[in-house]
Amino acid sequence: MKIVILDGGVLNPGDVDWGPVTALGDVSIYDETSKDQLAERARGADVLLTNKTPLLKEDLPALESVRMVGVLATGYNIIDTEALAQRGIPVCNVVAYGVSDVAQHAMALLLELCRHTSLHTQSVKNGDWQKSKQWCYWKVPPVCLEGMTMGLIGFGSIGRRMGELAHAFGMNVLAQCRTPKNPPAYSPFAFATLEHLICASDVISLHCPLTKETQHIINAKTLSNMRKGAILLNTSRGPLVDEAAAAAALKSGQLGGLGTDVLSEEPPSPDNPLLSAPNTLITPHIAWATTRARQNIIDLTAENIRRWQAGTPVNVVNGVSSV
Repeated sequence: MKIVILDGGVLNPGDVDWGPVTALGDVSIYDETSKDQLAERARGADVLLTNKTPLLKEDLPALESVRMVGVLATGYNIIDTEALAQRGIPVCNVVAYGVSDVAQHAMALLLELCRHTSLHTQSVKNGDWQKSKQWCYWKVPPVCLEGMTMGLIGFGSIGRRMGELAHAFGMNVLAQCRTPKNPPAYSPFAFATLEHLICASDVISLHCPLTKETQHIINAKTLSNMRKGAILLNTSRGPLVDEAAAAAALKSGQLGGLGTDVLSEEPPSPDNPLLSAPNTLITPHIAWATTRARQNIIDLTAENIRRWQAGTPVNVVNGVSSV
């Protein structure tokens, strides 16, 4: 079996082990693959693995031999899953590989927005403490999370873990999702409509997939309905947020802070309005990137391939269940 990894460079720059995948067949690993290189590299492949390399309808002629596509991630919006389904090619993603990793990153963004640790560390290094007339000082008053309400849009595994962390900090938790079920044991917790969650939350954290329905779920209208000074977190997908509307809300003070690990265009263009917006933290899509989580992706991808070979595929996102 020939397996081709189109863009393994980010997932594994050399600090995790491809072994579970390479043990399954003849494996070619490329750090990245351009559109012009796709046809040559995919030639003769039985299994094609991609992280961010798009596989679109117009690419199908280059995938003549491919019988399975594996996504080295959870999100699969870079793949035309319907076109592959029409060819009988299952698309399998990786789920729950870094649940705590992503939730902790979202919480780190929140804590930085509330406690301003980097700002004050730099201030001390600049000599401001020695110059202070008092025994302590603050550039911005710190904020305590206890008693605030965390609103979770999306309540899958990461959203649930984020709720647990918020509860541990003494926050009330609201969650909005398509099928409210299995409420957590902690309290106070409640499922809520999107409209109620938007109005009632001090912090809103996005954990839903990017679909036609969720694109720009945070927009000028929802931002205007938020509590003044609310904080928004996004560790899911950039296009969930209308970035121009969010930048305007940050500048007006309607939105008190934004912590995001994702943007609509990555890397961002120089004119992205969030780059100059106040009270904004932007990290380069790294919430998923702990060594532990990246090894989990490789291990789970290998299991996806083994299950597909055995005729019992799992984590299929386009409804193709046959080998």
